[in-house]
Amino acid sequence: MLPDPKLSLRKRHALRVALSYYVTNGLSAALGLLLISAGVHLWLGEFAAAAASVGVVVCIPPDQPAPKHGKFWQLLPALLIGLPLFYGVQVLHASPIGLGLLLVPASFMAFLAGAWGKRGLPISMSIMFALVFSMAVPDHTNSATNLTTCLYFTLGSASYLVWATLANTLLNARYRVQMLADTLLALAMLMRTQARQFEVESSNPSDIETPLIGALLQQQAALADQLQTARDILLEAPRTQRRQQLATMLLRVLEMRDHLLVCELDLDALKSHAAQAPVLLALRDVLQGLADAIERLADALLTGRAPEPIASLRHQLASLQRPDDAIPRLATEAGPAPAMLARGIASRIGYLNDETLHLIALARSEVAPDVGLVRTNWELFVSPTTWSWKPFMALWHWNAPPLRHAIRAALAIATAYAFGLTTPWGTHDYWILLTIVVVLRGSLAQTLERRNSRVLGTMIGCGLAGLLLFAHTPPLMLLMLATLAQAFAHAFAVKRYLVTAVAATVLGLLQVHMLNAGTTPSFDVLERMSDTLIGVAIAWAFSYVLPSWERTQIAALVQRTLAAQARHAREALGLWQLNAVDNEPELQWRLARREAYDGLSALVQATQRSLSEPRAVRPPLESLGRLLAYSYQLQAQLTTVKTLLLQRRGRLAHDQVDAPLKEAAQSIADVLTQHQLPAPTEPRLIAADHPVELPDPFSGDLSPWLLRRLELSSNIAVQLRRSADQVAAELACGRLS
Repeated sequence: MLPDPKLSLRKRHALRVALSYYVTNGLSAALGLLLISAGVHLWLGEFAAAAASVGVVVCIPPDQPAPKHGKFWQLLPALLIGLPLFYGVQVLHASPIGLGLLLVPASFMAFLAGAWGKRGLPISMSIMFALVFSMAVPDHTNSATNLTTCLYFTLGSASYLVWATLANTLLNARYRVQMLADTLLALAMLMRTQARQFEVESSNPSDIETPLIGALLQQQAALADQLQTARDILLEAPRTQRRQQLATMLLRVLEMRDHLLVCELDLDALKSHAAQAPVLLALRDVLQGLADAIERLADALLTGRAPEPIASLRHQLASLQRPDDAIPRLATEAGPAPAMLARGIASRIGYLNDETLHLIALARSEVAPDVGLVRTNWELFVSPTTWSWKPFMALWHWNAPPLRHAIRAALAIATAYAFGLTTPWGTHDYWILLTIVVVLRGSLAQTLERRNSRVLGTMIGCGLAGLLLFAHTPPLMLLMLATLAQAFAHAFAVKRYLVTAVAATVLGLLQVHMLNAGTTPSFDVLERMSDTLIGVAIAWAFSYVLPSWERTQIAALVQRTLAAQARHAREALGLWQLNAVDNEPELQWRLARREAYDGLSALVQATQRSLSEPRAVRPPLESLGRLLAYSYQLQAQLTTVKTLLLQRRGRLAHDQVDAPLKEAAQSIADVLTQHQLPAPTEPRLIAADHPVELPDPFSGDLSPWLLRRLELSSNIAVQLRRSADQVAAELACGRLS
């Protein structure tokens, strides 16, 4: 009997998750919690271990895979800010009014950490955990006892900072491999989605709500985010040959992303010819075959095996690259012949084939890493690890999303705390606060997603914890299970929050039970369920208070995208100056390319989040869809020109392309950055009354093809600018209405 392919796919996916960097990081955090809690338990007793474990839990959120340099300083704010707040709650336990006066402003300051973006959000969680979990510690009116509890908390926090720093260093080599594998899997997923575009029934690329283009845009954004995370680790101090090997593979992935993007060029024109359907399906099959090879390479990296060599798929493309009837054509409105377009697309997919072979050869150590390329990118493309006051100083204006979110969160915390004081049970009112902390996000879309996951996860987690507590599980076993729950809660906090919600509920109930020995398990579970529902309701309600609708950020993101595209055009079309004495032109182009991708990714993510907002406040999705489509088209055209300049310089006539290159770079920059469209609004570098022959691109002069790409790029830039102006006009109309 043949194995079930779906079952095999599920097994492979489960193995990839089990061997992923985020699961490794979760297990590392859980092991630190176990060792510190067990050590303190043996040394100072059960209560000391429980208080120390709170210190550990407070420091865990910012513990993510990171470069070795600066890791300790990344974690230190959790302890420095969390400790005085933990102690303040201990002192004010007996004064509900005083405690409330501490909670609300402290919550406001904690959520302001969102100004630092991805680095600041975990610190926000740590600060709030210090406040909330301190409320879970039994009330001690004795100041000496409070101080002792804080010393246990400090012992746990400080020990974990040392543990996390050492663990990150020891796991650095493994993180490098896992980050690269995860990036390869993201690339393979994008390749599969791209392959679907070669089906004749594929979607209209100008509609943001179409499933296919929506998936493409989301996956492009996810890959850009994953690439930056991988850069931060893989490009740090690549001094050994193994590090250089992995870093070179990552940089080849960046090139593959560009080649994959340009595969879209001329695709719509080719799909308009029904006779080309078999060619399109053949191209799709090649892309899917390459995606399979990339996935197998990722699996081999995760399992520590050398990847199996693969055969080149060039032979499948060879039949599509025969000259056939692709005789020279004039650059008329009809465009090149379909056979010529098919050969061009097949050639671009051929680059993907070659890069895939090169990646596998690198992984098998059959090809030496490109040390020069790695050195060019080392440190320049790595995110800063130091803390700066600039984000904090820049958020003090009324429309700043972090400021509005901090006010919103503080009001929600104040409401929840007041409500908790009035409930008839009131013993675990901090559970309502904890629910608000983890559910209330900066955008409505994220809040709704967490709301649903939190409710379902809490119900499942309460059931599991209830069974454990009713069974009178021994304390040591509870500690082991809490450690396992911590591993799952931390590992899946970003990837799959439902798993985190289940694990966090189990962890919270077990933690409270260990801190408050003798409480009734049944009431703990029921109270946890009710408090979760109350907290979710409050968080959901306050997500509409001082909302930061995505439309308020769209205008700035559009301007960022236009500016980045303009810079990318200047740098990409200026690569003719590669006879410089250093690699500065290429380096500047790489920086511009990254900013262009990052700007587009931010705009895609904001547009996607806006789909969860009320229709009355949504940005103009149709115009944004066109803008995003034109942005990626321009990116693809510029990438193709860059490839011609880098790899086909010998087949270009300098006297024919030098001036058009400068003209196109200036034209695109002017169109995208000036307040008004310059005249003429339809730049044509190929004069209509002097048609230029398009020769066979595989044997003749490529200058006419380069001129065609420049003309298309200039015209797309105009369409992109018009779409941006339309978005701005519709946003302004919405504000006036």
